[in-house]
Amino acid sequence: MKTTLAFDIYGTLVDPSNMASHLLHDVGNDAVEFSEMWRQKQLEYCFRRGLMQRYADFSVCTADALKVTCLHFLADISAERQMELMRLYQHLPPFDDALLALETLRNTFRLFAFSNGTAAQVDAVLTNAGLRDYFEGIVSVDEVRSFKPDPAVYAYARHATGAESSPLWLVSGNAWDIIGARNAGLEAAWVRRSDKNIYDAWGIEPTITVRSLTDLITVLTK
Repeated sequence: MKTTLAFDIYGTLVDPSNMASHLLHDVGNDAVEFSEMWRQKQLEYCFRRGLMQRYADFSVCTADALKVTCLHFLADISAERQMELMRLYQHLPPFDDALLALETLRNTFRLFAFSNGTAAQVDAVLTNAGLRDYFEGIVSVDEVRSFKPDPAVYAYARHATGAESSPLWLVSGNAWDIIGARNAGLEAAWVRRSDKNIYDAWGIEPTITVRSLTDLITVLTK
């Protein structure tokens, strides 16, 4: 069977930092910092819920993170506008390297989307970004009712992709996701697009590190 590549979505294929452009009207010069904190709190709430075994899906974590970020910045963003921002979160643009990489990689590998989002959310994000048709399927943590980096989630990905006895790689721009996948026994390619992205010193290294998704074409098809 072909090697399977499971692609993380947020921060790997689509860019959450683009939300800063939508926030300029709401918080002005704080838009970039607001967007960064929103993303950080979104992940933090996923991690907390996973540890506490109090699962609520990714949209709940995202909405709760937006609310606390508004409080932190003293931003008076109405409930209606917050709902609009949540809708815009499903229209994140793809990274410049995503389309070409997926177009080429699908000729050699089985491609799956693998996300903390629900299947419906991921389907919408990928469709809006013009990437959905490149994937054989979507693997969502919602089926496990936990979140990455819970080992059970990565084990589920192996089962859901049918890669139980064949190679399975996680492809992610998020260092914590790479560490989680490697801890669970998967191969993992870290997409380090910027020198500002720091890898956590946990003693668990990526299988490979690339500067872009297109670099995967060269590295994985040698």
